[in-house]
Amino acid sequence: MTTLDYSTGKALPDGAPARPLTKKDYKTLGLSALGGTLEFYDFVVYIFFANVLGRLFFPEQMPEWLRQLQTLGIFAAGYLARPLGGIIIAHYGDILGRKKMFTLSIFLMSLPTLVIGLLPTYEAIGIAAPLLLLAMRVLQGAAIGGEMPGAWVFVAEHVPQKHYGLAVGTLTAGITGGILLGSLIAVGINSWYSTSEINAYAWRIPFILGGVFGMVSVYLRRFLEETPIFKELAERKKIGRELPLKTILREHRPAIVLVALMTWVLSTAIVVVILFTPAYLQKVFQIPAALSLQANVAATLMLTIGCLLTGWATDRFGTKAVMIVGWGGMTVTAYLFYLGLPGTPTSLIAMYALVGFFVGSISLLPIVGVRAFPPAVRFSGLSFSYNMAYAVFGGLTPVLISVGQQYDHLFPAHYVGAMGLLGVALAFWPLSYKGWQVRDGAKS
Repeated sequence: MTTLDYSTGKALPDGAPARPLTKKDYKTLGLSALGGTLEFYDFVVYIFFANVLGRLFFPEQMPEWLRQLQTLGIFAAGYLARPLGGIIIAHYGDILGRKKMFTLSIFLMSLPTLVIGLLPTYEAIGIAAPLLLLAMRVLQGAAIGGEMPGAWVFVAEHVPQKHYGLAVGTLTAGITGGILLGSLIAVGINSWYSTSEINAYAWRIPFILGGVFGMVSVYLRRFLEETPIFKELAERKKIGRELPLKTILREHRPAIVLVALMTWVLSTAIVVVILFTPAYLQKVFQIPAALSLQANVAATLMLTIGCLLTGWATDRFGTKAVMIVGWGGMTVTAYLFYLGLPGTPTSLIAMYALVGFFVGSISLLPIVGVRAFPPAVRFSGLSFSYNMAYAVFGGLTPVLISVGQQYDHLFPAHYVGAMGLLGVALAFWPLSYKGWQVRDGAKS
């Protein structure tokens, strides 16, 4: 078998000289990572202001538990819309081009975010307010479903083979940076404005900023070029022979399973360690909200750094070794963190940051997932596998954690640890470290 070079779509001869990163590569990486940061910020900023949105977009006389349930239900609607949006955007990405869909996805995210910041509240237009909020959230979900797989494919097909892991890791770091940006802006808004000011108008600022910055990213992405692989496929007229989804379901089921299982690991790491743990610290260990949020910011910062270093390490040491060390490290540090709670403020922040660093192993999913499918159906294959699995596991994980911790307050550690071990086990699947390969004598 012959390995494929992801930046050219052609077989990579043994001993071929490695192409260095060029100025154009750095521009592609920079613009893609910036767009990913802003788009994921747009997607997650809702959760940082969920309590405010609940008060403003639902009747005042509604019970608090029901208001919270409906507010979080609207947030969850974005996840449920991811598979459909991802499949549609990826389908046209494999047929019309990566760049067009890459630009469309950020536009579909930015516009609804801007609209949310301008929406009238329940007091002004009644039931239409939460319905419009739901509609915008669904559009955001459809956009993020296409953006993340599209961004990973776009960058992977631009850079030379030697720097493939670094490029994908850098982009993933940019995407997770959106969580950090949302957290920092939420802290800033709550510090600079009083509660009455936030309820009156200041809650709109993060959404309007996200929408405006997103539109700037739409403009900047005009300066990106189509990927060399897609150009090659188009010239050879390999596009559009049949539905890409039909091809991957018939010919690439092992890759679907691999990406789905790695998505389970990724969704657990993000949902449990980064999104769920601050509330867990406050509820189970009575840790002050300010301290838990500070620790969370440290963990999210280290997550972003971990994504970058994981990508670099796969280029230098190989994917299998990094999967074993990365996911194994997440298992060990998760237990050290949760077993050491509540600890001191210093130890809390330090240990949360450490486990956050190993959560940066989530970069392994796109590194493995992009090369698990052949170029002609790569966008559709990754998008379908990732988004379907995230909708299932991302939705089930909060429920499992909520139920499990009623019986064992260390259940989050057990769940994260089990997923880390699953990640280690997947390191020994040849498809995870070799990727899809061209069979000798077959056309590539």
